[in-house]
Amino acid sequence: MDAAGSLARARQAVAVLASPTLRAAVVGGAELDDRTRAAIAAFDWLGEDGPDGAALGRTAQDLRDLQGPAALLEFDRIGRMPLRADERHSLSIRIVELVFARLGPARAVPEPVLNAAIAMVAEDVALVRRDAVDLGVLERTADGASYRLVQAGSRPAQERR
Repeated sequence: MDAAGSLARARQAVAVLASPTLRAAVVGGAELDDRTRAAIAAFDWLGEDGPDGAALGRTAQDLRDLQGPAALLEFDRIGRMPLRADERHSLSIRIVELVFARLGPARAVPEPVLNAAIAMVAEDVALVRRDAVDLGVLERTADGASYRLVQAGSRPAQERR
């Protein structure tokens, strides 16, 4: 699976649907300006005869596969977390939720296990874990030895996604 290529193709298809100019060019054969012609030339799924059904079919299958648990293997770890807190916080929450979906959401997890699971997704384990604790997504035991996911309904409203 070429996850990056499939995601790019899906974004292009959505752009065609969302843009009257692109839609008219792809579907209706409208007159093209240079900018639109250049955009359409980058679409590897669009040939002289119209859309390539096989390429779009593979893209659709890749998108379905990306919804499964093995999709994580298709991407590199996050090397740098965003600097802006609002961007970083939402990413940290998503990482922790993903980790606990795999480890078991109701389970208390020892810190070394949590660290190893987060490290599979992001390089800055401590930052992700700290964000999640500070935002009330994770509860840490008094001795700091283990963590438990706080259920979304019991988090303060401003800390929910």
